[in-house]
Amino acid sequence: MESENVILALAALAQPTRLDVFRLLVKHEPDGLPAGDIARELAVPHNTMSSHLGILSRAGLVRSERRSRSIIYRADLDGLREAVTFLLRDCCGGHPDVCAPLIDALTPCCPPKEKADG
Repeated sequence: MESENVILALAALAQPTRLDVFRLLVKHEPDGLPAGDIARELAVPHNTMSSHLGILSRAGLVRSERRSRSIIYRADLDGLREAVTFLLRDCCGGHPDVCAPLIDALTPCCPPKEKADG
């Protein structure tokens, strides 16, 4: 990942509504949410939400897909992983013990959901 992409991602998340949008979408992985539901949940006007989703999308943090007449938005966890990995890549300076507490804090707090057979 290029530093310009990391700057875009961090700048996108540096705004309270966009951070709330991203956190909401993470909670709704892997299904995602339609833009209207996101706007209602966060009490943000639809046209404003559209702008926020566009910024998050251009920053590589949100993906969208059309399903019938709706556009479903999902958190792009790979984009987030790339940005965080970029920041952490050199933090240890050859001393993994320096970053160990941070890496431990990034470990998921809950196990993945069981997938239903079918």
